[in-house]
Amino acid sequence: MKAIIFDLDDTLYDCTGSLLEASRKRAARAMVNAGLPCTEEEAYSMQKELSEKYGPYYPVFNEISKEFNKDNEFVNTVLKAYNSNEVTDIQLFPDVAPTLKKLAQEEYKLFLLTTGIHERQHKKIELLNLKPYFDEIIINDQEVGLLMEDCFEAIIKKHSLNPKNVVVVGDRVREELRIAKSMGMVAVQMLHGRFKVESAYDESNRPNYRIKRFFQLPTLLKLKDLEKTRDNLKILAIGGGTGLPIALEGLKTYSEKLTAVVTVTDSGRSSGIIREQYGILPPGDARNCLVALSETEEQEKDLYQLFQYRFNKGSLNGMSLGNLLMAALTDITGSFEQAIKKASKILSIKGKVLPSTLTSTHICAELKDGSVVEEEFNVRTPQKAPIEKVFLKSNIVECPPDVISEIKKADIIVIGPGSLYTSIICNLLVGGIKEALQSTRAVKIYLCNIVTQPGQTDNYTASDHIKTIIKYLGEGVLDYVLINNNFPRKEIIEKYRKEGAEIVALDKNLEKINVATEVTDLIENIEQKRILWEKQDLIRHDPEKLADSICRIYAQLSLLRS
Repeated sequence: MKAIIFDLDDTLYDCTGSLLEASRKRAARAMVNAGLPCTEEEAYSMQKELSEKYGPYYPVFNEISKEFNKDNEFVNTVLKAYNSNEVTDIQLFPDVAPTLKKLAQEEYKLFLLTTGIHERQHKKIELLNLKPYFDEIIINDQEVGLLMEDCFEAIIKKHSLNPKNVVVVGDRVREELRIAKSMGMVAVQMLHGRFKVESAYDESNRPNYRIKRFFQLPTLLKLKDLEKTRDNLKILAIGGGTGLPIALEGLKTYSEKLTAVVTVTDSGRSSGIIREQYGILPPGDARNCLVALSETEEQEKDLYQLFQYRFNKGSLNGMSLGNLLMAALTDITGSFEQAIKKASKILSIKGKVLPSTLTSTHICAELKDGSVVEEEFNVRTPQKAPIEKVFLKSNIVECPPDVISEIKKADIIVIGPGSLYTSIICNLLVGGIKEALQSTRAVKIYLCNIVTQPGQTDNYTASDHIKTIIKYLGEGVLDYVLINNNFPRKEIIEKYRKEGAEIVALDKNLEKINVATEVTDLIENIEQKRILWEKQDLIRHDPEKLADSICRIYAQLSLLRS
């Protein structure tokens, strides 16, 4: 890749959250002043409702004019107010400036192409101080300017570029990204604002990548230069609980060849009840991963609400609907393995979900006081003696052949994040998995937990987590460890302490461990609204930060190995 062409609105700054709202308010005021029989609040709501119902391209003002028997002069007056040059209080997304500087240092040619009213777009560029970051800025006036195809052609011709070496980053699938793909360029959709739910006309117009954060772009470009794209980068993640779906959610940006190897030793809550009453493997962890791998963010939100729904009365009190659906599919198909495959087909997931074993077994722990506890629920119970070692109750527990095959084919293997013993190590105890991990050439990365877990990892530091993984996986197997160093506010930490948990400390013993480590910011912004995978936890890994770090490390190691 040699050059990148960027859109402006909702790509480099939040246009929808700032300017769009201001434009709608100006238009509402203009409508009332032009004689519309309603309040400004009602005029504002009409715009918003019509846009949300019919999409961002819908002629909202024409529709309102028609409903209230207004003429073209009314529409022109309102449009003039809506498109006013009034622009204030806009800021770049926080990661835009450092990312543009990084791309410039890596010698990409950077272009900004924005279409709109010239004076208005020029003012935005001045307010955002964008000139220092770009080799060239083109403002294409929407009233007298060129077609966007001609603008792209002009950039390519002027700078002697090959379209296949050019990336276009924007938010509109049916505008700049459609044109980019038709010209043979790489299309990257920024998932922000009004157009983030917009779909392509067909597969030929579908963006090559969809990113939620601007900082993901350099890693995508590095992978592209390594000829590792979404359709051929193979990533396998091992774990369970709420941690594994978070990793998968972020990794979908970089690969659609994802495989989740999930634990089936759960014995608590809804999964435990179904396991006991129906005699099937616990479906909870597989269920969460299936939802995480569903195609779009909108699907994922809807499926999450549906699959996570718990009945709160009657004989089904406390039961998860998703677990009941998995139990039904197991009964219909005749096996838990086939139930996952059927659910994968129904949900149209990109990737695979595989149980680490098809044998019904339990994780057990020998404690430091010599006692033994059996089953996942008891292994993670707080206020017991520390864990000395863990093992599986059954003597012979083998993994399915598909798991070994996927491990061998993987480019990247992610271990965690998740409960150290009951979500991660329980998988390493399954016959065949440890040996496959030891022999594969994949880059193997362990994702260290952010907080300790009462009953499992009390007082564990970062090096304690890593040493425990090495104990069960073997020396010299891990290539890298990712550790968080962004600690939340004191009051959040205190809340965890009251529940017996602590932030995993960065200790001096890390230097003595013979594994490369990266210590960086990996946590999600606690202030933002949560949707996926939240139980009672306040602190969790950020899907995009996590996935970006994983793929960036892979790209760096691949270059060193080549």
